[in-house]
Amino acid sequence: MRVIAQTCLLTLITLGGSTGYSMASAPTIASSTGNESQHPRVVVTFANEPKQAPAPAGSTGRHYGGDGYLLSQSAHQQAKRVASKYSLREVANWPIRSLAIHCVVYEIPDNRSVATVLAALSKDSNVALAEPMSQFHTLSDSQQTSTPYNDPLYDLQTNLAALGIANAHEHTQGAGIRIGLIDTGVDTKHPDLQGRIARARSFVDTQVTSAGSYRHGTAMAGLIAAVANNNVGIVGIAPQAQLEVFAACWQLKPDNDAAVCNTFTLAKALAAALDAGIPLINMSIAGPNDPLLSALVEAAIKRGVTFVGAAAGPEDAFPTGVLGVISAQGLQRSLKSDAFSIPANHILTLRPDGQYDFESGTSVAAAELTGVIALLMSVADSKMATNTIVATLKETAAPGAATTSAIDVNAALAKLNLEQHSRRMASRVR
Repeated sequence: MRVIAQTCLLTLITLGGSTGYSMASAPTIASSTGNESQHPRVVVTFANEPKQAPAPAGSTGRHYGGDGYLLSQSAHQQAKRVASKYSLREVANWPIRSLAIHCVVYEIPDNRSVATVLAALSKDSNVALAEPMSQFHTLSDSQQTSTPYNDPLYDLQTNLAALGIANAHEHTQGAGIRIGLIDTGVDTKHPDLQGRIARARSFVDTQVTSAGSYRHGTAMAGLIAAVANNNVGIVGIAPQAQLEVFAACWQLKPDNDAAVCNTFTLAKALAAALDAGIPLINMSIAGPNDPLLSALVEAAIKRGVTFVGAAAGPEDAFPTGVLGVISAQGLQRSLKSDAFSIPANHILTLRPDGQYDFESGTSVAAAELTGVIALLMSVADSKMATNTIVATLKETAAPGAATTSAIDVNAALAKLNLEQHSRRMASRVR
């Protein structure tokens, strides 16, 4: 009989609590059979065998409207009698043809408990079944949508989960760190970069007429610093860092990331970044050994600038072949023994004109590592030496990792925080 009552209840819920009543004397019907009221409710059924076939479920009860009928007089009278005898208020009803019952929801308008009312109703010979108004719930996993970000594409950023970026962001998001991006231009109007681009300069002679020609630079900028919790797109690894764009490369074809630079454009961009005093520079590019460019990078490293480059084969010695440049590669393929390994396959990032797409390659790894280093710098010091950064990342590498160059962002941050705390305590002792 419980199945019958639940069927009755679910029918009421599905039909929004309609009753078929149209009499002026009928009780006021709630908009639904949920628990909007403060008073508890019970579900009661009566045998209902009308003399003629009832209309389809959901149609109006013509018996009460004067032009037909849905339930027997006996069931109707029994429902009224129960309401009066047990001091209940009828709030919804529906005859269910397939079970030959009349289903009624009553509200208990006083302080009696549901158990007390049901005990009395169970002794009434005209009541087929009486039970509490049960509540049902969906079975969606609420944890799947519980994230620290409101950015709608965050769940697709598997790299952030692998790197533990959400935990890292509880301590820092890279605020106060300036990052130089030497690449193609960047779509500075992308909604996920608003407020992240402090300055953009171009050293390319070719006139660029559309943001669509900035695919690679825009993708790298998004990986590093896409705005977090703006209800738009994705989350950058260092979403509060400031990017300064030094465009030295140009796209070869529409809708293709392939881009090139040359000695002249890169030299101008590097010199400008050096003059601007940028402490951290990303170069997601590769090419042959170049004495002029190497000299510029070496001069910047001596001034305390940290460079991150994309690992490549032996023929592409610049920039990662320059002593002091930090190399980044994907977890899937080892190109340099001293390169740090980062998730770099099928990583979601930005595209020009407000779009998003997936990107793979060591360019991606370099941009991600740049974002991670920005987090470390924001906790320690923006002038944190390159060798200190490298040592910190190596000493805190994930235990059991396939390579000692697989980073653990949160372990590195914890180490820096502990060192800072130790220094503060030592200074107090003095």
